[in-house]
Amino acid sequence: MSLLTSKRAIVTGGGTGIGRGIALRLVEAGAQVCISYNSSSTGALETVQKIHELGGTANAFKANLIHPSEGIAMIEQCAEIMGGVDLLINNAGLTINKPFFDVTQDDWDKILNIDLKSGFFCSQTAARFMQRQGGGKIIFIGSVHSRASIPLFAPYCASKGGMEALVRQLAIELAPDQINVNCVSPGLIEVESYYKDFPWYRREDFARQVPIGRVGFPEDIAALVVFLASDQASFITGQTIFVDGGQLSQLAIIRPDTQ
Repeated sequence: MSLLTSKRAIVTGGGTGIGRGIALRLVEAGAQVCISYNSSSTGALETVQKIHELGGTANAFKANLIHPSEGIAMIEQCAEIMGGVDLLINNAGLTINKPFFDVTQDDWDKILNIDLKSGFFCSQTAARFMQRQGGGKIIFIGSVHSRASIPLFAPYCASKGGMEALVRQLAIELAPDQINVNCVSPGLIEVESYYKDFPWYRREDFARQVPIGRVGFPEDIAALVVFLASDQASFITGQTIFVDGGQLSQLAIIRPDTQ
């Protein structure tokens, strides 16, 4: 029997990148999956198609998580379709790269709403279902930038640092309900958007800056998510685990265009 047979999972931001990698690995492990997306409807449809090709079951729902109410509605829709929620992966995120003096209140609100506020209220909604079912798992996708910053990332770093604190708090509050809450924090994980959004990105340049000698990929994150979502991790809660090839062992995280 697979690790997650019969488990009902929701992955926010599951249309592309790390979210897609997580969704596919959850299905391979036996879970039924719902994903949310905002702007990438094509990506979400591709993810669902790939899941169907694996012989799995998936649904996709549009939800702009800048507005937490849309996240709440999405969780409720997914729970209705699947008959409950066993696993919630709070993966959706946003970053805006700007110098400190250029960050606006709108920038701040967008990032904190998606990266932190919506994660809180999606978790609250999913946890109510888990509570009635006798337990579940909530996993946040954080970042090494909660502890190791680089220029231009102030709101993003603040949101991911807050996420770690939130995970510890929720773990304490939800432990009596047998709901585990953990955070998986990626380092440099190459996704398809890098080549479109960051013209300075070169895999070989970044690989030299990771102690293990390569960049990461979504499957590196997904493997740990599946473990934490399984019964094998039932005694792990309130933890932040970094999947970064050793980046946090360095004094700073840099990129070629800032050297």
